[in-house]
Formats: sequence, C-alpha cells, structure tokens
Amino acid sequence: MEKVLLVGTQFPAQERREVEASLAELESLVATAGGTVAEKVVQRRSRYDPATLIGRGKVEELRHTANALGVRSWVFDDELRPVQQRNLEAIAQVKIVDRTRLILDIFARRARSREGILQVELAQLEYFLPRLTGLGTTLDGQVGGIGTRGPGERKLEYDRRRIRQRIGRLHTAIAKIREHRERARAGREATRIPTMAIVGYTNAGKSSLLNALVGQPVVHTDDRLFATLDPTTRRVRLPSGRVILLTDTVGFIRKLPHQLVAAFRATLEEVTHAEAVLHIVDAANPAYEVQMATVWNVLEELGVSEIPQLVVYNKIDLLPSQVLHALERHGALLISATRRLGVDHLLQRLDELTSDLLSHSTAHLMPHAGQALRPFDSAQGRLRSGQAA
Repeated sequence: MEKVLLVGTQFPAQERREVEASLAELESLVATAGGTVAEKVVQRRSRYDPATLIGRGKVEELRHTANALGVRSWVFDDELRPVQQRNLEAIAQVKIVDRTRLILDIFARRARSREGILQVELAQLEYFLPRLTGLGTTLDGQVGGIGTRGPGERKLEYDRRRIRQRIGRLHTAIAKIREHRERARAGREATRIPTMAIVGYTNAGKSSLLNALVGQPVVHTDDRLFATLDPTTRRVRLPSGRVILLTDTVGFIRKLPHQLVAAFRATLEEVTHAEAVLHIVDAANPAYEVQMATVWNVLEELGVSEIPQLVVYNKIDLLPSQVLHALERHGALLISATRRLGVDHLLQRLDELTSDLLSHSTAHLMPHAGQALRPFDSAQGRLRSGQAA
C-alpha cells in the first residue's frame, strides 16, 4: 500500500478536536483509496500562506520527515490552489494531493454506471483545468497511486482547448441523462406513488436501510466511504398497505468538492423532486452532529431544506448505553439497519408521514366529473375517500 503523510491546518477560530476529527476522516478516505497513513501533522497558523499553505519552513521540515519514513505522497486536508500545489511539489519533490483530488479519485474508483463515470470525469477535468499551467500538455504530475484515477490514469494529453471541448461534450451527455431521468421521474409521478429520498453522510447506512425496508439486498453495501454512487429507487410497502418509492442517493461529506456537487446535480435532483427526505445519521460516529450539519448545508445548497424531513439515527447496536438512553429521552427515531432493530417502528413513522403528505392533496373538479371522486387504490392513491375537494 502507498504510504502517505497527512497534513492538516488549524487556525485561531478552529478547535483542535475539530481539526483532528477532519484528519481522522481524511485517513479513512486514504484507506478507501488504497493507501496507508505513515504520519499525521497539524500546522497551527494565523492565516494561509498564499505560496505553500503551511509556510516554506514547515514544508522543508516535513520533507525531511517524509524522507525518513519513506513517504512519497502528501495529502492535505484543505483544497490547494494551483500555485500552492506547484510550489509544494517543487520544494518537497513528492506527489501532492489535496482532499478534493482524493475524493475525486475515490469517486473514479467507485463509478460503475455510464452516468457516474461521465459525472466523475467532468468533475475531474474541471478540477485539473486550472492546474495545467507549468505541467505542460502531458500532465507530468500524474504518476501512479492515490489521486491518479480517471483522466490521470489515462495520461491526459489534452491542451486547454481540447479539455474545454471535452467538458462541453460531457455537459451535453449529462444533460441528456438528466432528460431521461426526468422522463422516468414523470412516469413515476403518473402512478401517484409518494416519493422519498434517503440522504445522509457517507457510510451512515443509507443503502443498508433501503435493503432492510425492501426486505432483500437490492443495493451493494460495504463499510467504506462512498460504497455506492448511483441512485437506486425501490418500492416499499407500508403497514397500511400504501406503497412509497424510496431513492438511495450518494453520500455527503465535509468539504464536499464543489465540482462534484455541480457534476452530480442530475443525480442529486432526485432529492429536489422528492416529497420528503429520510435523513440517516450514523449515531455511532462521535462527530455525528457535525455530519448532520454537513448534510443540512448540502440540502440547503440544493434548495430543498424546506422539504419535510424524518431524521433516523442508525447503528444503535454500536452505541454505549448512556448515549442510547440520551437519544431515547429526546424522542429520537432509533434503528439498526443491519440488525433490523426498530425497522418496523420506522415503517409506521413513514406511514404517518405519508398520510400527512396525502392529506394535503386537493382536487378541483367540475360538477359533471363527480365519478372521478372514487378513491384510488390504497397502495397507490394520493386521494382517499373524503379527501377530495
């Protein structure tokens, strides 16, 4: 496995534990990308160094540390400016990867569908485009290992004009995928089945929950970050007999690269068209409150923060008893998707939420159209007897 040095920065407004939690997550990202952490370093600074982020003196110090450990790659927890990356590589003579590039690398490894592959390539090209200056047209900085999947792995030899042309073609292809997705969504809406989107931090257990609610493994699950990228929609029957559509979406993460948010907008639009959001929280993670805030921020960025949300605390089988009791006292909805604990109660809550959504349906009919007031099938209807007006 490739050995890497993790580099974090702490500024006056930040707490040490916040920085350490972010570095711990970065270490998980490195493991997901196939690397191993040899050393973690936190540099305290009053402000960013515009040339190297952490200061030339610190870079020289870390260069000696890295050489002693046999490390040839540094991974920064912050996104580096193109000039900072070039300066760091020139001084340290190692491969420099920032958090954004690492996440893009993981997405490139995980993408399986044509849609996912196109979206990841678009995000990577938009990331690399401003970083071509000084690298020539062959991207000499692209070497094997972490941070080189996707376009880097294919040894991009595009100049700026060709990259922009490729970006334009990718936008066109993704727009066609968006049109296809909208047609499929319109077909689902025509069935009058309520739709809900499962959202949450990466590795919170969204796919495991969908499998538990469906009653069979329909989505790949793994105890890794970003195990699934492609949205999956399945029907779920509620205790009342009604049917809802649940869509599993890509997980969120702190400092989610804006290139990914833009590239995956077609996928994330599944959330914008949902009538309710099922927010899954990894209650066993010590930083779950920070993760919840991250999800809320992304939902706000997507413009869906006003959609009804049902917050579900997952992995209760891994919780200490005092934490579990504290959540119970606050009336939290607690489950373990893998052990199916609390799933029946969750289905009842989904039934109640669906009933609330349906109760707001209104039909305006002409006097001669009274026959249309007959109730719809209970498994699909948005209108039940007595709810039409």
